[in-house]
Amino acid sequence: MSVATQTANRSRFASACMSIGSLCVFVLLWSVLARWLDDNTLPAPSVVWNSLQVEWRSGELTYHLGMTLLRVAAAFLIAMSIGSAIGIWLGMQPLANRIADPWLILLLNIPALVIIVLSYIWFGLNEAAAVGAVALNKIPNVVITLREGARSLNPEYSEMAEVYRFGFFKRLRHVVLPQLQPFFAAATRSGISLIWKIVLIVELLGRSNGVGFQIHLYFQLFDVATILAYTLAFIGVMLVVEYAVLQPLDKRTSRWRVSHG
Repeated sequence: MSVATQTANRSRFASACMSIGSLCVFVLLWSVLARWLDDNTLPAPSVVWNSLQVEWRSGELTYHLGMTLLRVAAAFLIAMSIGSAIGIWLGMQPLANRIADPWLILLLNIPALVIIVLSYIWFGLNEAAAVGAVALNKIPNVVITLREGARSLNPEYSEMAEVYRFGFFKRLRHVVLPQLQPFFAAATRSGISLIWKIVLIVELLGRSNGVGFQIHLYFQLFDVATILAYTLAFIGVMLVVEYAVLQPLDKRTSRWRVSHG
């Protein structure tokens, strides 16, 4: 094993130890505060853990968590597909960008709650309205991120593609998309963090399942322990996505930028 590999392994181990230690401190402070308050509004970690186990054994946790993740995935794919296509096109077409810019500003400044409520009123309390409302809240952010990426494309690569007579799809694959990879990564990370929060609001207002629905249900029952159990379970899943998918994607993007800098 090389010295560089050993150093990298030690660095990852130290980082993992620091993260675990930070979580332990958080749980300890939570326990102390809950014991000091001695109130149902802040249950101890052990009480929340027991509620989590009860929901897990009953199958309720996996079902509602799965429904929420399906909505997150569907809204994310729709927003990234539509937003990326529009953003790249606007970045390459100055006239179209000037025409569309006021629309983007308008959509960016409409509160997410307004879009959700109007979607339910116009299209009904159904799955298409729920997912569509979430995607519509995210599309303008994706458009702006990819638009800026398309504006920063290196013209020398485009000239090279013309010299070698690249077709549209070959130019897109070998010239445009590699340069846009950092912007795709940025849109992906911000998209995931925004979409899952909006999905919970959508479920709270108009769905009969999902983590948001369960949180609303247990809010009515004033069951803080179960509310925290569902919240921590969902946060745990999103942390797995962060560390297993998004951070490796960022590292890959950084390597590309270094090697082509």
